[in-house]
Amino acid sequence: MPFSLAIFDLDGTLVDSFPWFLRTINDVADHFGFRRVKDGDIEELRHASTREILSRLEVPVWKLPAIARHARRLKGEAAAEISLFAGAEAMLRTLVDNGVQLALVTSDSETNARQKLGVSTALFSQFDCSASAFGKPAKFRRVIRRAGVAPDKVIAIGDEVRDIEAARAVGIACGAVCWGYAAPAALRARGPDHVFERIEEIVPALRTGP
Repeated sequence: MPFSLAIFDLDGTLVDSFPWFLRTINDVADHFGFRRVKDGDIEELRHASTREILSRLEVPVWKLPAIARHARRLKGEAAAEISLFAGAEAMLRTLVDNGVQLALVTSDSETNARQKLGVSTALFSQFDCSASAFGKPAKFRRVIRRAGVAPDKVIAIGDEVRDIEAARAVGIACGAVCWGYAAPAALRARGPDHVFERIEEIVPALRTGP
């Protein structure tokens, strides 16, 4: 394996939480006083960056920490509704069997993440959770330092534009998955090193490198 460390996002990458998000977002909007998401808005927002989404929904930046805490609590209550994507556990286990360390960097809490991952939790050597909207680069650096791995041996895999931006910020490879929150076209436009249309494509891609 050309990669020694794979840093995974959680929601939309390993677990199928987008349906829960769509059911919940307007309750959160009402609670914190930002714009509700109409059905016709969803596809447009899937093509937008995090900053663009916050602007279009008129979310005050100063409210983000409170919104994140609220969302984590709601996710914890809905943990039973959010499951791993089919094939995720087998993919993670194969990477570990091939000598790749796994780390999880997510905006969700570690408690919620462990609940969602279930038995797959044991496959991860590191958890760095509760990332802020733009806080993943710092967490990536910390995970890489703890793992003792050179940046050119690391890949970050996620489903949002900000995952690609965070990987670029720290000089590591990035892979974008097409089954999560962001539209595949929006991800491809950012030029990730890998674009995965199916979860079964991850292991073969990591075997061959960038």
